[in-house]
Amino acid sequence: MAKRVILAYSGGLDTSVIVRWLTEKGYEVITYTADVGQGEELEEIPQKARASGAVEVIVEDVREEFARDFCLPTLRALALYEGRYPLTASLSRPLISRKLVQLAERFGADCVAHGSTGKGNDQVRFELSVWALNPDLEVIAPVREWSFRSREEQIEYARKHGIPVRVTREKPYSIDRNLWGVSIECGPLEDPWREPPEDAYQITVSPEEAPGEPELITIGFREGVPVSLNGENYTLLSRLIEDLNAVAGRHGVGRIDMVENRLVGIKSREIYEAPGATLLYEAYRDLLSLVTDRFTYHYFLSHVPHEYAKLVYEGLWFTPLREALDAFNRELSRYVTGEVRLRLFRGQVSVVGRRSPFSLYSESLATYSEEDAFDHLAGAKFTKIWGLPLRTLGSVRRRGQS
Repeated sequence: MAKRVILAYSGGLDTSVIVRWLTEKGYEVITYTADVGQGEELEEIPQKARASGAVEVIVEDVREEFARDFCLPTLRALALYEGRYPLTASLSRPLISRKLVQLAERFGADCVAHGSTGKGNDQVRFELSVWALNPDLEVIAPVREWSFRSREEQIEYARKHGIPVRVTREKPYSIDRNLWGVSIECGPLEDPWREPPEDAYQITVSPEEAPGEPELITIGFREGVPVSLNGENYTLLSRLIEDLNAVAGRHGVGRIDMVENRLVGIKSREIYEAPGATLLYEAYRDLLSLVTDRFTYHYFLSHVPHEYAKLVYEGLWFTPLREALDAFNRELSRYVTGEVRLRLFRGQVSVVGRRSPFSLYSESLATYSEEDAFDHLAGAKFTKIWGLPLRTLGSVRRRGQS
């Protein structure tokens, strides 16, 4: 009896070839495709998977689950890997892994499979997530095992076996898209000196081609959850993110070109598009600073964003550390209610206004007008005490110089 495997199937070059490769190895392949906001390309998934040899094809719409359970906690953490990458592809891996484990247990599969390479990050994210949920499952990574030496050889293999794939030698990009953004690599992008060709970008226009007039938008939050755009309330967070992607994308906002440090130790040139996420990060950070006291806000900035981004990037989603950080961030988000006004113009976004019923901003204390209620005499006493260590240090050093 053939061993049964649940394959995380994107419909791209690698996973399309993997279905046939596993079938030739004697496996019975069930493909699973999670709709995390890839777009229209999912319509052809069932036909492509079956044409490649899958015995059963499962496509599931998990956009709202992805938005609520993965994108939202990461937004609340303001997590950006190496200060720039909003973890677009990284976030979908633990969700897909959880689904693979559930399906393996449901169908009695012996193993699960993914299409990650031996020098990529996703192999770690998939495998650590699967083993955290079911350590008895075997994980297969055909790309680490097969004999193909290049994407060109895979393309020829696909053509030989009648496997439909979109990738061509003229446009050999590897693209991973979801609600939170798009990851783009391979081909001409592997030269870090070369400017990315415009045809690499998927959901943002070139800033030079963006509208010549700025656009002002307002994003509303309730207890740390984005709930409205320009006064229109949303019941689905996923729908709001999709609309923010469209708004920011037409202004060229959210393009990221960086060289990042992969888990396996190599540096990799990566291109990302995260228009909606970029807007939400700017808005959430600004509103959080408005409603959070200085001591807590500084502690958050110093400890949470970097550590949270690392654990997501490094495949540690299903850990007590992530759960503990989420609990901390949920507590802070209780007062992140209000609105933030943003200005979008030719690739740039800036906050131009914010308000909240929990705002800690006091105009009477901040103003320099006649309405000023600040006790300036107290300021002299404050600086005397605050500066005491430096005055002492200065005195000791001056004595030592004499």
